[in-house]
Amino acid sequence: MAGLIERFIDRMPFTMDDPIVSIEEGSTPLVPAPRLSDRVDADVFLKIEGSNPTGSFKDRGMTCAVTAAAREGAETVVCASTGNTAASAAAYAARAGMTCAVLVPEGKIAAGKLAQALIYGARVISLNGNFDVALQLVRDLADQHPISLVNSVNDFRLEGQKTGAFEIVDAIGPIDLMTIPVGNAGNITAYWKGYKEYNDSGVVDSVPELNGYQAAGAAPLVEGKPVANPETVASAIRIGNPARWEEAMAAITESRGAIRAVTDAEILDAYKWLPANEGVFCEPASAASVAGLLKFGVSDAARETADGRPKVVCILTGNGLKDPDTAFDNVGSVIPCEPEMDQLVKAVLG
Repeated sequence: MAGLIERFIDRMPFTMDDPIVSIEEGSTPLVPAPRLSDRVDADVFLKIEGSNPTGSFKDRGMTCAVTAAAREGAETVVCASTGNTAASAAAYAARAGMTCAVLVPEGKIAAGKLAQALIYGARVISLNGNFDVALQLVRDLADQHPISLVNSVNDFRLEGQKTGAFEIVDAIGPIDLMTIPVGNAGNITAYWKGYKEYNDSGVVDSVPELNGYQAAGAAPLVEGKPVANPETVASAIRIGNPARWEEAMAAITESRGAIRAVTDAEILDAYKWLPANEGVFCEPASAASVAGLLKFGVSDAARETADGRPKVVCILTGNGLKDPDTAFDNVGSVIPCEPEMDQLVKAVLG
C-alpha cells in the first residue's frame, strides 16, 4: 500500500522524483458508530487516525513536511510539541536519516508520546514553559539556523493533513457535518482545505459544516483571546495561542460551523463511553470531537441540508495507548484471583 503522497500525488506539491519520506501513512479506518448514531439521530462515522504509523493524525502532515525538508537538503528537523508531533517528527526524521530535536513542556507530555520520541532517537528537550513558549522558541531557532521547522506553521503539514478529507469523501461521499478537536488549529484548517479542493474540482458539489471543539481550560478560539496558562486533561489540545488561529476561524465561518468548548468531565465521559460502547479507544483530546457532538448535537442547518439522516464524521486524532496514565486513572482495578475454580467463578461472574 502506498503512502498518501503517492496516492494523492496529483493534489500534492511534490513529484514522484522527489525523495518521498513515507511509512505508508493514511488510509485510516472510517468506522460506523451505531450506538453513537442512535444517541444523536444521525449516521455517525469515526475516522480513526490513531491507526497511522505513530498513532496519530500528525503522520499525514509529517510525511509532507519531512519530504520537503529532504528535498531542500535539510539534515535536522525541529518542533515544539505536546506529544504527538514529537513522536511523528522523530519517526519520520529517523526514516529519512535526519537528526530530530523536539521541545516539550516540562511535565505536560503523556508517557506514551514521550516514550515514542525517545525510542525513535530524537533529542527531547524539556522546557520550563508551556507549548506556546516552546513554539515561539523553535520558530526563532529555525530562523537563525539551517534547521527545518516541522510544526503546523509549516504549510506542507496542511498539504498532508487535507488528505483526511479526501479519504472521507472517497469512502462515503459528501457528508453534512464533521466534528474535530482543536488545539493548534492546523487540522481543522487542513480538512477545510481538502473539502474545498474536492468541491472546487467537481469531485463533490457540497462541503460539510465543521464544528471544532476545544477543552474549556484551553479554549482561546472560543474566548476570543489567548489563554496564558491553558490546562486540560486532553494534553494534545492544551494550547493557549493556536498558530493557525485566523485560518481555523475562517474555516468555521466559511463552513457555517461553530467553535465551542467542552469540559474535562465531558471529555472524559466520552473518552470512557467510546471504548465501552463502540469498541474504539482514543486519547482524551480525540474524545473532544465526540463530547462536543453529544453535548451540542447536530445543527438544524445540517439536518435541513441532509438527504435523509445527517451524515456525520467525528475525527479521532490519536490512539488511546498514547496516554496510558489517563486510562488507568479512569477505569476499575484489576481483579485478583487465586488458582481455584470457586475463586475464578466469583471473579468472572461477580
